[in-house]
Amino acid sequence: MIEVLLPFALLIILAIIVVGLLPLQNLLAVVALLGAYSFIMATLLVALDAPDVGMTEAAVGAGISTVLLLAALKRVGSEESRGRRLDPSALLLSAVTGVILLYGTSGLPEFGDPHGAIHNHVAPYYIEKTPEEIGVPNVITAVLASYRGFDTLGETTVIFTAGLSVIMLLRLSVRRRVDAARDGAQADDASAPPEDQ
Repeated sequence: MIEVLLPFALLIILAIIVVGLLPLQNLLAVVALLGAYSFIMATLLVALDAPDVGMTEAAVGAGISTVLLLAALKRVGSEESRGRRLDPSALLLSAVTGVILLYGTSGLPEFGDPHGAIHNHVAPYYIEKTPEEIGVPNVITAVLASYRGFDTLGETTVIFTAGLSVIMLLRLSVRRRVDAARDGAQADDASAPPEDQ
């Protein structure tokens, strides 16, 4: 019972976070809520038995993205400019997209249905063929590293690129502070009166 109720509870929390984002004008609060959203989404993915995707969401969404957004806020400030109104066309587009997604999920099998296509075709194949095709005793490792190797490579590339971007932003910020301090010291030296000989 908890396996079914937990995902629904997490989805309700995600919906509450999204509704809470709408009126906010403080960008720091928006970044904090987006980080919370990513963390809850990672928890939901783990609850749905997708720990690899959940770990990626936690690392990229809750971790690196939050750091990047906080670094951006340091440059642009934490308050959104006033006077912007909600665009009705954007609201309509979001509503239509939501309806299409809900319609698309109506064709999926019930959650945990043992007669779903994945349990009748894909999972048995992996369980039966992994020892002879891959030679790895752990089926999950075989799936992530071989059967879905390109997908795992893509996820790893995303995490590596995001981490590299954070390092570059932090180095740029430190370099600018050092340059500003050096320029300030040179300006103080230039404006100081000459010492008596």
